[in-house]
Amino acid sequence: MPPRIAPIPAPIPPNNTDSFLYVHPSEGPNSVTVTPHLTSNNYLAWSRSMRRALGAKNKLAFLDRSFPIPDALDLNRSAWERCNHLVHSWIINSVSESIARTLVFHENTIDAWEDLQERFAKADRIHIVSLRSALH
Repeated sequence: MPPRIAPIPAPIPPNNTDSFLYVHPSEGPNSVTVTPHLTSNNYLAWSRSMRRALGAKNKLAFLDRSFPIPDALDLNRSAWERCNHLVHSWIINSVSESIARTLVFHENTIDAWEDLQERFAKADRIHIVSLRSALH
């Protein structure tokens, strides 16, 4: 008896504007502007702005793992890769140059996002607490 092979999911139609895999023809690596750019001490403000920008583009699935990375044989793989590269570019273009140099080595958006979170979230909270203490 031949081995069972899991069925390959049907592709998400490329013109489905409700799909997180949809890319509008006008979208490119510079089509998302987030201010402030991420520096070493403004992660919380930057991450809120970036999440809002990605939410407006229906791309939050690349940050929250709500849609897993498709297998190599999955018919959605090429669309996922295209969107992953695009969202990764948006993140790289919204951080300081020194931070951007470290992000280009990540293959997936989620890896870059989690790296930034791990590196800067705690330091930013400490910075906020020290600013509040200085005010009182």
